[in-house]
Parts: sequence; structure tokens; C-alpha cells
Amino acid sequence: MPAWRRATAGETRWPAAGVVVGTLALQLALPDRVVLRPWWLLPAVSVLLLVALLLINPGRMGEFSRVERIVSLVLLAVVSATTAASAVRLVLGIVQGSFSGHAPQVLVSGAIVYWTNIVVFSLWYWEFDRGGPARRAKGRAEFPDLQFPQMDSPELTSQDWEPRYADYLYLSFTNSTAFSPTDVMPLRIWAKLTMMVQAGVSLLLAVMVFAWAVGALQG
Repeated sequence: MPAWRRATAGETRWPAAGVVVGTLALQLALPDRVVLRPWWLLPAVSVLLLVALLLINPGRMGEFSRVERIVSLVLLAVVSATTAASAVRLVLGIVQGSFSGHAPQVLVSGAIVYWTNIVVFSLWYWEFDRGGPARRAKGRAEFPDLQFPQMDSPELTSQDWEPRYADYLYLSFTNSTAFSPTDVMPLRIWAKLTMMVQAGVSLLLAVMVFAWAVGALQG
């Protein structure tokens, strides 16, 4: 039986934590007009929640903990709110013309918000696929929410393979850049709707920043 169908030791939160911390650090490069004020509030809350999660369970997530689950979902909500606020303010700034004469600022801000969007949705997939990391470690879900190629073709990988955070980060990246599923298929309605929303947000950001850049160059 493949690892994703049976009980395993589970994965650690450290890879996801590293990506989140690095992404929050990028928020420091965003201009004031793109971030909510005070600019330090939401990143500080996110770091505190992340530290709390690592203190609650610094090892593998093999056992389900209601407290850990609640804290992780609150962290996800805060990071999502930070990203949504930055994306809205960036788009509004472009539409209202408040970035006139600041081409490098817009391009850098667009890249940071785009990447942050990828990270946020990777966390959504990671936290909700088959009930989250701890429940996936139990291998009790009868059907997957997201079907990875290794699930459909187990002969392509070892018996110890199971999706880790990096797999969900890759899924989020490809969905943001292709604006559609690539090799990972959404099977549940929540996964389909989440991927649809992510593709829509990514497309809007790409179109707005690209259109602004073309107009700035022509001007």
C-alpha cells in the first residue's frame, strides 16, 4: 500500500514555516500605499502565530491536535488577509494612476504580491487536502481531494512517497502561471473553486501590472 494511503510519521512544519517567513520578509519591500497600516501589524501577528505553532509541535505532525489546527488556520487567515489587502491596494493604485512615475516600484510590488499569492494558496491546499497534514499522516481519507500523478501511477515513485508541502507549493505555482490545473487534478468542489479563485486573482494581477508597464513604456 502506498504511503499516502497508510499511516506514516507525518511531515514537519519547518519547510512551510521557512517559506512563510521569507515571504513575510518580502512584505517589507512593499511601498506604504500597498500595505495596510500600521505596516508591521499583520506580519508581526503572523510571525507570533508561526512561533506558537512551532512551540506547540516542533516535530512531525503525526497526531491531530485541535489547538494546533486552530492556530494554523488563524495564521492562514491572517496571511491571506495580508495578501488580499496588498493585492487590492496594488490594483486600485494602478487603476487610479497613483503609481505614475514609479515603474520599478510597481514591477517589484507586482512580483512580490504575485509570489505571496502563490504561497498563500499553497498553504490553503496543504492545510485542507484530506483534512490537513496531521490527518493525512493517518491515511484514513478514502478519497483524495487533489490527485497527484504519483497517486494515479504509483509505479513512477517509491512506496514511501506522499505529498509534502513542496508538492503543494509547486501545485500553487503552476496554477498561478498556467491559470489552470497542470499535472495535479482537483477532485473535490472546494479544491476546484480554490484553484479557480487563485487563477482568477493571478490573471488579474498579471494583466493589470503588464498593462500598466506597457502604458508606462509607451508614455
